[in-house]
Parts: sequence; structure tokens; C-alpha cells
Amino acid sequence: MALKSIRVLTQGALYTVATLGAPKVKDLRTGEIATHYQTGEPLHTVSLLEMADGAADLLKVTVPASKIPKDLRLGVQVRPIGLTASPWARVSNDQLSDGVAYRADSIEMENTK
Repeated sequence: MALKSIRVLTQGALYTVATLGAPKVKDLRTGEIATHYQTGEPLHTVSLLEMADGAADLLKVTVPASKIPKDLRLGVQVRPIGLTASPWARVSNDQLSDGVAYRADSIEMENTK
């Protein structure tokens, strides 16, 4: 059964770039890069520090490569557009792994005037 993606409300939260975009690897054995299921565009992962409600979390967000600003820098405030969260779980070698996968339609840099 496929799990539903949950829209993440970003209002009132601050997002800061913690790591720059790097290609998302689909298969570690072959080095195959993950692509968007509809467009075939390569996907990248950007780590964002989310600060909201007195807490901070590090989110690894998957974004189409062309939707990441070319001049993105560490420590810059950004806005993830269309941010969703998808819970996941799997069993490998009798060990349960689980977590949340984050995706965004794009990343926009905040105006810093």
C-alpha cells in the first residue's frame, strides 16, 4: 500500500541552507541517479535547517535539480515551495528502518534586503 504524502505548512518557520544540493542516488551499487517520476529530471538533495515553535530540525529535501537556485549558498534563508512529507518503513536483514522523506517542488531564496 502506498503511503500518502502530507503537505507541510511552512508559514512561521525559517529555513536555512545546511548543505548544498547534491545528486540523489537511486542505487548505491550502480550509482544511478534518481529522477522525477513524471519529467525524468535528475533529483538533488538539499539539507535545510527548519526552525519553528522554539525547535530546530534538519530536513533532507529532494528537489528537481533545475528548481534549485544556481547561486545558493550555505547559511542563506530559503523557502521550500510545495514541501511534502512521506513516512516510510522497510525491513532489511530483519532490521526495521523508518523515517520521513521530504520533497519540494522548488527552493526559493528569501529576499535579504
